[in-house]
Amino acid sequence: MGDAEDAPGERLVAAVRDDVGARLALAAEFYARRRGIRTYGRAQLAFMRWQARRGVLEPAGSPWWRAVNEGLLRHAFEAAALLDAGRSADAGRPAVAPWVRFLERPSPSRWYRAHNGSIVAGYFEHRELAAGEHEVERFFMDVALLRVFFAHALVAAPRTALGRFWPAATVLGDPRRRGTGWFLSLRNILPDWYPLDDLTIDEVLRGENRFGRHVDYGVIVPRLDRLYAFAAAELGDPRIVGLLRGGGPCYAWPADRDEVWRPVGWTVRLVGRITG
Repeated sequence: MGDAEDAPGERLVAAVRDDVGARLALAAEFYARRRGIRTYGRAQLAFMRWQARRGVLEPAGSPWWRAVNEGLLRHAFEAAALLDAGRSADAGRPAVAPWVRFLERPSPSRWYRAHNGSIVAGYFEHRELAAGEHEVERFFMDVALLRVFFAHALVAAPRTALGRFWPAATVLGDPRRRGTGWFLSLRNILPDWYPLDDLTIDEVLRGENRFGRHVDYGVIVPRLDRLYAFAAAELGDPRIVGLLRGGGPCYAWPADRDEVWRPVGWTVRLVGRITG
């Protein structure tokens, strides 16, 4: 896409870059302006509100979180502009075309393909910024990624996500439901402030609530290989499988410190066996 085609998304994002309230309003506007997609914004807006409470979207906040969020907004509005102009076939950028398809025919699986495609694009584009964050923040970059892959699989590959309990998967992963936004926001494990310089990874892991720990370590971690392979195929980005090494996520977290991904406690291991 050329500069003229990039301009609508770029202008809108630039206008709200340093105003968190306006940024949130812009994201809400995307879902409010078209009939039939308002509830699809629940998960994304819940995550953004959590980001705003932490302060990561502030001008003095996290360069990485700000950049990834801007890409998500930009891709969505570029797709909307192309569709409004009757030029949906011109969506050549890989992260924009799925948003066009979602807007043309909304569905949970199409929303995840669009949303997660933008997230993955941002992860790879801004990996250098991730290196400048506190180690606890880097750990949660990987946690956020594995959770969005899991949520996507709940809808698009329910047996991969939930094993023998797959009939419940599509309901649990539907982005239009409030519970999905709660799960994706990470507020059940990550403190609501930024930066996290006064925390250690051990303190944060001990503070995760029981539900979050059982989902993360009992359900998701044992099937990471399948989830990342699913995401790579579904999003058409083979680089995703390289974000796992030795069975643990390693986008921003060091691969040689994979002890943080090991299930702890007999109940967590039991959940893994039951849902496997």
